[in-house]
Amino acid sequence: MEERRLGPVVGLGTWATFDRDANLASEVIGAALDAGCRVVDSSPMYGGAEAAMSETVRERRDGVTVATKIWARSLEEGRAQYRRQVEWFGRVEIEQVHNLVLWREHLEWLEPERDAGRIDRLGVTHYGAGSFDELAKALETRRFDTVQLPLNPRQREAERELLPLASELGVAVIVMRPLGGEGSVIPPPQAEQLEPLRAFWVETWAQALLKWALSDGRVDLVIPATSTPEHARNNAGAGAPPWFGPAERELVERLAR
Repeated sequence: MEERRLGPVVGLGTWATFDRDANLASEVIGAALDAGCRVVDSSPMYGGAEAAMSETVRERRDGVTVATKIWARSLEEGRAQYRRQVEWFGRVEIEQVHNLVLWREHLEWLEPERDAGRIDRLGVTHYGAGSFDELAKALETRRFDTVQLPLNPRQREAERELLPLASELGVAVIVMRPLGGEGSVIPPPQAEQLEPLRAFWVETWAQALLKWALSDGRVDLVIPATSTPEHARNNAGAGAPPWFGPAERELVERLAR
């Protein structure tokens, strides 16, 4: 798998996947790691996902990059979330302020954690295009190392300002919802319609969508969520070149309409 600034370019999301099922988390995360993934993304917002994945992360700690989030409307709650994450994972490599909630206030205590080496990178996220102006303001402070945003052939608003801005500032880009948004994936086309993409090592529609996003060189990481080990392995297959050119990306965009 190709590596960019955050490591291997395909990671694993945990939204609506494990809840508190540690056995399921072990199977899915193990499959993803064995297939070459490294980053596992979570959040306190995702039910019991953090707790469910903690044992597997500790068992395979050297091979996992934990990307999780602070999602709290008070500083006390945010600090408590961070303490639990350190207990579960030992440390957090990428700590993100989720959906811009109190991002200025949380930065004040998160930056010393990064400066002390207890966090590698600080990030900020939002899923909604209506908040992209605020997300841009957060990036323009130059206090964040990563940004997480939605990007797929049906959600391309980030291409207008955020991707150019992140590139200009040297901020690494994590793509959420690469297979679709708001709880639903983009329906697959007929299998024969993917035939022009076989030369790019595309076997499935999910791989086509992931490779579509990764073919934009400004993207560092995609984090498709799944509760199925087979899908985790399949998604990892999208992480190697060759990458799509303009014609292949346009084909995927047409098929996704």
